[in-house]
Amino acid sequence: MSNATSTPVPIASGLDLIQEPVKDRLGGIVEEMRRIIASDFEAHEEVNEYLLKMRGKLFRPTLLLLASEVGGQSHKDAVPLAAVVELVHLATLVHDDAVDHSVLRRGLPTVNHLWNHQVAIITGDVLYSRSMIELSRIGRLEAIQSLAYASNQMSVGELRQLRSFDALQCSEEAYDRLIACKTASLMSAACEIGALVGVEEHRDTFRRFGHALGMAFQIADDLLDYEGIEELTGKPVGHDLRERKVTLPLVEAMRRVGPQDRETIRQFFTRLDPSDDDINEIIVLVRHAGGLDYARERSRDFAQEARLILDRIPATGAAETSLRASIEYAVERTR
Repeated sequence: MSNATSTPVPIASGLDLIQEPVKDRLGGIVEEMRRIIASDFEAHEEVNEYLLKMRGKLFRPTLLLLASEVGGQSHKDAVPLAAVVELVHLATLVHDDAVDHSVLRRGLPTVNHLWNHQVAIITGDVLYSRSMIELSRIGRLEAIQSLAYASNQMSVGELRQLRSFDALQCSEEAYDRLIACKTASLMSAACEIGALVGVEEHRDTFRRFGHALGMAFQIADDLLDYEGIEELTGKPVGHDLRERKVTLPLVEAMRRVGPQDRETIRQFFTRLDPSDDDINEIIVLVRHAGGLDYARERSRDFAQEARLILDRIPATGAAETSLRASIEYAVERTR
């Protein structure tokens, strides 16, 4: 068993070093994505190529590959499975952007902004369906079950968010359920699927590791909305506030502030187009109320939970070390 129970891996390692043990396979993920979504319909192919340019840092596929290699060997199905996980992730982002009427994603125009909302919704549907077709081709029923469950949870999470008409009334318990669906479910599935083609006897452990990591990751993402740098995050500070999204710093601040500050926040949420000054006022208020510190502590609590879960996996070298580094990356990243 690993004995690195609570020793953090320095954030200086960065995502590039986390990906080092599987870097020769990451390029293959992009090619697999291109193969899976290839189309003979010119308009569809145009959108597909744009999506591949929009892809993120491949964090979830990296987790899958690392989990698959903890046993010391690579499996031929790991790369196409990692590509499927990233395609499902892309599908959720395309749908979310359409639902939220977002115009930017990672500093680039969204599909719904460049084309229209109908194209965005259908594109997301195609990504989901092509992913399921690829899983069927691979023929691993457990992987289909895991990713189908995560996809369902993410859809439920989006509905939960839409039904949160008053973000100011959201409890911390409701917030936890929301991010468990929207973020943690896919990271959990990525880690579980990696174990299925690696160390299958640790499938459940990796599933729980991915859940704890996903919870820590999303809370840290909430913090970036208050503290991030636009040039790094690809979205302006206060973007979630502007879109009236539920975030943990706000949930905790509403629990702590007095009547006057509570009313200030309520008034902000009635404005159709808040100014940058309006947003900065709420950011300062949430910070002074301790909302950021509280959220940071909860993110670190989930990170520690992820470390303790990973302690149950035998330490086998580079892959396990990178999984530990991924915990620090999740909570300390700046983008």
